Amino acid sequence: MKYSRVCLHAFGYELPPNVVTSDDLEVRLASVYKRLKLPEGRLELMSGIRSRRFWPHGTKPSQGAIAAGRKALLASGVDPLEIDFLVFTSVSRDMMEPATAAFVHRSLGLGTQCQIFDLSNACLGFLNGMIMLANMIELGQVRYGLVVASETAEELVSSTIDQLLTDPTLTRKTLKPAFASLTIGSGAVGLVMGQKKCKDTGHRLRVGVCRANTRHNDLCQGGQNAEQGTLMSTDSELLLTEGIATARMCWQAFLEESGWKKERISSFFCHQVGRAHAQLLFSTLELDPERNFETLPVLGNVGSVSAPITLAMGIEKGRLRSGQHGAILGIGSGINALMLGIEW
Repeated sequence: MKYSRVCLHAFGYELPPNVVTSDDLEVRLASVYKRLKLPEGRLELMSGIRSRRFWPHGTKPSQGAIAAGRKALLASGVDPLEIDFLVFTSVSRDMMEPATAAFVHRSLGLGTQCQIFDLSNACLGFLNGMIMLANMIELGQVRYGLVVASETAEELVSSTIDQLLTDPTLTRKTLKPAFASLTIGSGAVGLVMGQKKCKDTGHRLRVGVCRANTRHNDLCQGGQNAEQGTLMSTDSELLLTEGIATARMCWQAFLEESGWKKERISSFFCHQVGRAHAQLLFSTLELDPERNFETLPVLGNVGSVSAPITLAMGIEKGRLRSGQHGAILGIGSGINALMLGIEW
């Protein structure tokens, strides 16, 4: 997918106020660590995550999305009534029905002509939302649109800890599928995009490429049940291997579609799972790890928010300047890979 009419206007993001360190989680799991003779500091050592952010108790996904969306709109200078398209793209949602986008739309004061819905695709939902909006902009169907996401990790992490503490049969081996759940954090992000002819920001989305490898859709699965709450089971080792293989396939297609040389890309902004994931990804794709801007150590894995909030914070810190090229590299369970090319 190539684009010539799509501008990125402005990001907005919201960081939850509660900072929870990996050490904090290990304190809650002290009895498990003692029984299984696990060394202190294991969580940070294996994941590279020092901390993650959590919302106050009872915070709904729509609330984070509203805050981030409002910041994006304000930074863009676009009138909320000019937004023709709104998509909410998180794994987390307020409820099954209506769409969480309905609450965001109402609170932001968007117009009646604005098409709204939820889109969910594990950690890649926001990037899928960007592509969907870009396609409509390219076709001239939409002037301006807003993509938002807000993940609420608190229940998943709490339910995981409760399960580990109450499972008398737990071993080091059976602990592994729960490990990825302890790396998850919360956060929210929004992005305004629009037609070049309406307002040319000079920041262009140029290319998008996706690849699916659903033979491995059983490697990371999660959901809710009445007794145990929200839980997720992840084969982290195999998901890492197959995820990187899918990314390699997608990366080759990205280079062909964009016509870019990898040396042309100044900075990479990735969906972040853990330190080992980033190292293997850049090694496999033969990319310079110094060009990878990370938020993983302080935000953890923020699901669908992870890649776009990393780009937003990277732009703030000057990692993508005028005239430079950037790439978003996304991998999500399913397995899916999605990569976007940006001219800034």
